[in-house]
Amino acid sequence: METTQLAHELAQIVSGEVRFDQYSRAIYSTDASNFQIEPLGVVIPRTRDDVIATIKLAAEHGVPVLPRGGGTSLAGQTVGRAVVIDMSKYMNNLIEINQEELWARVQPGIVLDELNHRIKDSGLFFTPDPATASRSNVGGAIGNNSCGSHSVLYGKTVDHVIELETVLSNGDLAYLGPLATNALQSKLLGTDLEAQIYRQITDVVQRESKEIESRYPKIQRRVGGYNLDTLSNQVPFNLSSLIVGSEGTLAAVTEAKLNLVRRPTATGLIVAHFQELAQALEAAVLVLEHNPSAVELLGELILQQMKNAGIYARKSDFIEGTPSAVLLIEASGDSDKEVHGKLESMKAALRKSGLGYAFLVLDDRTAQSDVWEVRKAGLGLMMRVEGDAKPIPFIEDCSVSPENLPEYIRRVDEIIRANGTTAGYYGHASVGCIHVRPFINLKDQSDIDRMYQIARDTCELVLELDGAMSGEHGDGLLRSMWNEKVFGKRLYDTFREVKTIFDPKGIMNPGKIVDTQTMVENLRYGPQYKAIEPKTKLDFSREGGFHRAVEMCNGVGACRHTLGGTMCPSYMATRDEEHSTRGRANALRAALSGLLPKEEFTSQRMYDVLDLCLECKGCKAECPSGVDMAKVKYEFLDAYHQKNGYSIRSRLFANISTFSRIGSALAPLSNWKISNPITKWILDRILKIDKRRLLPKFDRHSFPSQFKARASSYNRPIKGKVVLFNDTFMNYNQPSIGIAATRLLESSGYEVVIVDRKCCGRPFISKGMLDKAKNNAEYNVDLLYPYVEQGAYVVGCEPSCLLSLRDEYPDLVPGIKATTVAENTFLIEEFLQKLHREGTLDLQFQQKQQKVLFHGHCHAKALVGNEPALETLSLIPGLEVQDSNAGCCGMAGAFGYEKEHYDVSMAIGNQRLFPQINDLDREVQIIANGMSCRQQVIHGSGRHPKHIVEILAEALI
Repeated sequence: METTQLAHELAQIVSGEVRFDQYSRAIYSTDASNFQIEPLGVVIPRTRDDVIATIKLAAEHGVPVLPRGGGTSLAGQTVGRAVVIDMSKYMNNLIEINQEELWARVQPGIVLDELNHRIKDSGLFFTPDPATASRSNVGGAIGNNSCGSHSVLYGKTVDHVIELETVLSNGDLAYLGPLATNALQSKLLGTDLEAQIYRQITDVVQRESKEIESRYPKIQRRVGGYNLDTLSNQVPFNLSSLIVGSEGTLAAVTEAKLNLVRRPTATGLIVAHFQELAQALEAAVLVLEHNPSAVELLGELILQQMKNAGIYARKSDFIEGTPSAVLLIEASGDSDKEVHGKLESMKAALRKSGLGYAFLVLDDRTAQSDVWEVRKAGLGLMMRVEGDAKPIPFIEDCSVSPENLPEYIRRVDEIIRANGTTAGYYGHASVGCIHVRPFINLKDQSDIDRMYQIARDTCELVLELDGAMSGEHGDGLLRSMWNEKVFGKRLYDTFREVKTIFDPKGIMNPGKIVDTQTMVENLRYGPQYKAIEPKTKLDFSREGGFHRAVEMCNGVGACRHTLGGTMCPSYMATRDEEHSTRGRANALRAALSGLLPKEEFTSQRMYDVLDLCLECKGCKAECPSGVDMAKVKYEFLDAYHQKNGYSIRSRLFANISTFSRIGSALAPLSNWKISNPITKWILDRILKIDKRRLLPKFDRHSFPSQFKARASSYNRPIKGKVVLFNDTFMNYNQPSIGIAATRLLESSGYEVVIVDRKCCGRPFISKGMLDKAKNNAEYNVDLLYPYVEQGAYVVGCEPSCLLSLRDEYPDLVPGIKATTVAENTFLIEEFLQKLHREGTLDLQFQQKQQKVLFHGHCHAKALVGNEPALETLSLIPGLEVQDSNAGCCGMAGAFGYEKEHYDVSMAIGNQRLFPQINDLDREVQIIANGMSCRQQVIHGSGRHPKHIVEILAEALI
């Protein structure tokens, strides 16, 4: 059937979205695996009826369908030549929770962490906690039979699914749950597809009971094949157990009733350090005797990569020395006393064994959370390595009995080294499932051959040790080829029979579990892969070129998280894959590699894909793999506008420094003019600057003039010199910030100078005018370098402006001068923190009984973190400081002023920031260091934030 006709028919019967355009197909052609297959199209259902209609139409035409959630599969379960049904955007509701009976009813698109967040007040939780829980959907967990770090205590998803509402391969709705004998017998008498399935499956399970008993691995971590072993002697009979782990090949899940568990009252953690990986594995076996709730391994590669990995580097102070491996050993219980006793017992056993050299005990929940955050980022951190050879998944899912783990890792390492490569190691030591990821260059045929050889030899080793090839991440396109070898021909033929019973026409996610490809077909990167390398204005040498900067996205989907953090604010607002960092990277890579025509790289459609990137830099800090979509977008915008020209509005915003200087000179007339309804109407209609926004007012008395006329606040010997980088907003909108900063710096004993700098260039950068940004950067670097060379520091107050010197200047004007300036440039809170930690900050602050809410600027959070600001504010006695932890405010410079972005901008602000502010007492002072953040808070809440320097200066004695 022609896809155009299929798309047309689907659009007539589906209330959700039907996307068959080439960009959507490219964006959905990958997941977190090694594979790429362009789908026929994408359906984004709003309701169960949309799923039914889609599958029914597909069945009529013999068209494959592929149910998909977060697309975080490492084995390729969620890519295929089919109509992808993306449940994540709309079908993500918590329908019901029963606290007495300990269950919840949910739609499949709800994210695991979001489900647990919504039910946290009940004291209950859904136990599967894979590393991708911040973006994995419940439907995906069911399809994959997901586990996680605490499976040694709680088991797998199949152990917690009570009932499933499913759509069968003919479009029929079927409710699968526990059936007593009489109810089962009644089911068997029906005439529809569901009844036929019950009759035939019960016959298969009874017929093959001996084979099932003898061939299924006797270990906890086995998720490969179909779960026929769960149905053997099962009372009451529950066919939902067979759907779990079936990877969408049998039916589509539209609703699930899940078992919930009471949260442990107390937890504690030991971070055990080891000089050798083998010691850590032996220690893991030892501590299992003490009933831990988790034992996780972090190998050397992760420990190395996290040192320079944004927020993860800032959370890595739990590492002592340079271990080759650490174990994260968790104990849980009903009281802190009980947990402490368990930790001390395990610690004593480890010391007695002589294994390990340091044992850090963490009782604090925040410290434990930081450690777990690093652990969950493990996969992405490994993928930060430079070059085309990456530690890729293909034997990462093998599982053995924990007591066999030391031997397995020793021998698999021998296999890997015999094939001329090395590997990274991490994962679930408690259940014998260590994720081994050999370095392979998938663009090289010899490496692809090496990958296959390693997988084949590892499969033999796994069978020898009575293990499983798929211990957590499933079969998919990657490991299904080994199922006949692992389970034997008879059971493999039985799997085929099961598939046919449920799916006679073979339309449900074909090519997974049975009758599949080999692991070396349909690779995202193969020997034929070639990517064009555009000529760039920014330096991409660190990334290995522009195309490799895009390829840093490996599809793990951390940008699709919905709670906490900053990345990716537009995705959080829209829940649309196209608006995730991953979606943007996929579209760009498709144009660079030929999946899309090369001219699409500078097309309007590509512009639309990148348009909702707020350039917040959240991905630079929070993407474990280090994708910097803001930097990529700058370069794209420059190329796009070179071809298509710049709008008047872009030129206006890019030259905001010039217009602000004029506005200040003409104030207060200019302020009346920009707030005049006629002016606002003209700006709205002609320039598309939203009339609902209040433009920042100008100050008649610019900061340079006030700085020159000020009374110096030097009151002690001069310690050094500071160049205060007087940004545009300080100069012409809020010079009070500059005066407060000057007072703080002078009171700290520093001579403050301002120089005749040019605009930092951030507005040019954000609008893709890189030549102009480069000119400004060259001028400012030449101006500032002599000061820095003589020992002065460059200090600023506006994060996006000041941090341009740190982040963009070395890429705009590479060289020792820009690097030196960058290394000596600080946000004012950073500088004050630095002096405080050095013991040279002797500012005196008065007691101030006040509560403040600090909202961090996105660029500051990405490149610096909120710690310097929070630590500096803590110097004021009596000041009670709360971190908003609210992510992006949604304004992002000019973004929120632009009419087409207004709704998304406000939706971002309304996610966490505005509700939090609106819940505060009016006496609580808001602090926001970014000009755009302050404007957004004023607009969204009516509250008037201050800059940190204003709070600090007010408290000076």
